[in-house]
Amino acid sequence: MRHLFALAARSAWNRRLTLGMTLVAVLLSVTMLLGVERIRHDARSGFAHSVSGTDLIVGARTSPVQLMLYAVFRLGEATNNMRWQSYLDLAANPAVAWAVPLSLGDSHRGFPVLGTSAAYFEHFRYGDEHPLRFTAGVPFAGVFDAVLGAEVAHQLGYRLGDHIVLAHGIGGVLGAEHQDKPFVITGILAPTGTPVDRTVHIGLAAMEAIHLDWAGGAPLPGFAIPPQYVQKFDLTPKEITAVLVGLKSRAGVFKMQRFIADYRNEALLAVLPGVALTQLWQVMGMVEQALLAVSAMVVAVGLAGLVAVVLAGLNERRRELAILRSVGARPLDVFVLLTLEGLFVTVLGCVLGVALLAALAAVVGPQIQAHYGIEVLPRFVSVDELRLLAAVVGVGLLASLVPGYRAYKLSLADGLTPRL
Repeated sequence: MRHLFALAARSAWNRRLTLGMTLVAVLLSVTMLLGVERIRHDARSGFAHSVSGTDLIVGARTSPVQLMLYAVFRLGEATNNMRWQSYLDLAANPAVAWAVPLSLGDSHRGFPVLGTSAAYFEHFRYGDEHPLRFTAGVPFAGVFDAVLGAEVAHQLGYRLGDHIVLAHGIGGVLGAEHQDKPFVITGILAPTGTPVDRTVHIGLAAMEAIHLDWAGGAPLPGFAIPPQYVQKFDLTPKEITAVLVGLKSRAGVFKMQRFIADYRNEALLAVLPGVALTQLWQVMGMVEQALLAVSAMVVAVGLAGLVAVVLAGLNERRRELAILRSVGARPLDVFVLLTLEGLFVTVLGCVLGVALLAALAAVVGPQIQAHYGIEVLPRFVSVDELRLLAAVVGVGLLASLVPGYRAYKLSLADGLTPRL
């Protein structure tokens, strides 16, 4: 059997150009298949670790998934806000240990701006109950202080003491900047691998201050309030986007959820982060399966190309195979030889595909994290990825049996008989 492996390797090397192109198709298809699986897994992990230690997320009544998306992941916009008085009533409930208000709607050079309170830096948790840490500076104290997420500071090259200007709205429309009220950077957070990294944090009072002389999404013509005078106004928010709630006892989470659902002053919704994430992945499940199906079809096309190349060259190799038979090779040896060639290309394509995926993760991973918040890092092949690779090798082996069987059926007389 060992001599057959050596013979198959030499035969493949003699036809390296033809098989090389097939090898490229196989490794690219394997890279795509594993890449989809890895991004799917990392996206789930990243979403699941974006918030922890929060018992309820409360906002105006909408779908649980939508509330989770804009309150935690800064995706989309809130259809309605909740009143500030509702937040005060919620925070005053005896069962509530802490409540962190969130106000969204503005942006800075494509990054979302979050208005919140100092309690955010004290109570917000991510991953395995990890608290937020500062790599530089301190939380905001003044009205026009800002704290940047790690990715914002890295991508835009900001440092402590730099001044930034916020834009009205998520899209950052040109001409909608709050040019007259710049912010100074007082803190930069450590990387978390969550949407926090891509967020500019300011105080709730600051969110009100920059909109004092605005109405209907545009500045009031001929009217402007200089930043030194904003504190003469009442900067208590009238509305906020959502609230993160921590309870004194998690056993009372469903009772608190019912209390919020029955709140009479306005229609509110309270969702459990874990339940909302489960619903989100149910919605995304069909997309995941479709992507995996497309990747599997690409792999199938690559393996079909391998079979086609080997079969196409089989007619040209009839005399070669006949000579092997004439020097003592059995029909089974010919069958194994052709099968090993196809299997060799498949296994090598899998190995190179894994290597290419690791290289892409190292090069493109930071960009994926910056734009989509999905942390894709080079790492060892997971158990699920090993199963996929085993499936690819198994299908490749089955596909290689086709040219092997065809060679097995070729008779010695057919190979030695000249064709006119």
